[in-house]
Amino acid sequence: MRTLLLLALITVSEATIGIFVKLTGGLIPIHTLNFYALLTATLFLMLTMPVLNGEPLRLPWGNMTDTVIIGVLIATQISVFNLAMTLVPIANAVIFWSVAPFFTFILSAIFLKERATLGNVLTFGIAIVGIVLAKPLSGGHMLGNLVALADGAVHAAMVTYMRHEGKSETGNDIAWSMLVAALILAPSVLIFGPGQVFSPTPGMGEGGVPVGIWALALGLVSTGFAYFGISLVLKRLNANVYSLIDIIVSPVVATLLGFLILAEIPAASTVYGGALLLFAGFLLTWQTTRDTPNIAVHPCQCQAASA
Repeated sequence: MRTLLLLALITVSEATIGIFVKLTGGLIPIHTLNFYALLTATLFLMLTMPVLNGEPLRLPWGNMTDTVIIGVLIATQISVFNLAMTLVPIANAVIFWSVAPFFTFILSAIFLKERATLGNVLTFGIAIVGIVLAKPLSGGHMLGNLVALADGAVHAAMVTYMRHEGKSETGNDIAWSMLVAALILAPSVLIFGPGQVFSPTPGMGEGGVPVGIWALALGLVSTGFAYFGISLVLKRLNANVYSLIDIIVSPVVATLLGFLILAEIPAASTVYGGALLLFAGFLLTWQTTRDTPNIAVHPCQCQAASA
C-alpha cells in the first residue's frame, strides 16, 4: 500500500511540470526558471538523499566524469522539455516526448549492440501510425511539437548512457549531477535576467501568488521530490515494473491536469495518435526491459522513467 501511495505521489509530482511552467506566465525567462528549479532540486536532494541512503554526501571523485556527463544531459533535457511546455499545450508536450523509448531503442541498438526482434519492428509500426495520426507538423504547434520530439531524443541519450555505465538513481551521485546541471544553467540569470519573481501570477489579480512560488514548486515538487521518490520506490519495486507503469500513467495525468487546471483541450488527432504512441511506448518498454538491467532513469523534469 505504501509503495502504491508513493507511486501515485511521484506520478502527480511529475505531471505538475507543465502546470508550474505555465503558471509563471512567461514572467520568468524559461532558462532562468529552469535554473531556479534545478537549484531548488539540488538543495532538496543534498539534504534528503544522505538520509535516505544512510551515507554522507561526499564528492564522487572516482566517478566525476559520469556525474558531469549526466548533469549535462539533465540540464539539456530539462531545458528542452520545459521550452516545449511554453510552446504547446501540456498534452502535446508529454505525448510527443513519449517517443523517448523509441530513441532509446535506436541508440541502444547502435551503441549497446541490442538487436531488434519482430515484435520491436511491429511496435515501431504502431508508433509511426500514432505519430502520423497526431500530426506533429500541422496546426500552430509545429515548433513546440518538434521541440518535444527532440527532447525525447535527449532523454534517450541519457537513458542509454546510464544503462551503458550501469547507473541508477538510488545513490547520492544524482544530487551532484543535479548540481552540475544547475551550474550549467546559472549564467541564464545574467543572460536573460532574474525575471519578475515577485509579480503576481497572471490572471490572479494584484493579490495573487507571486510567480516565484511556482518556480520553487517546479524545483521542489516536480523535480526534487520526484527524484527522491523514485530513489525510494526503486528500493521496493523492480525498476522495469516502475518504467512500465510510468510510461503510460504520467503523460495521462499531466494531460488531465492541463485540462482541469488550465482548461487545455487537446485536439482529437493528438488524443488518438497519442493513445497509439503511448501504447507503443509501453509495448517497447516491456519488450526491452525483459532483457536489460534493472535500471530506471527519471527524465527530470522529468516525465517518465524509461530503461
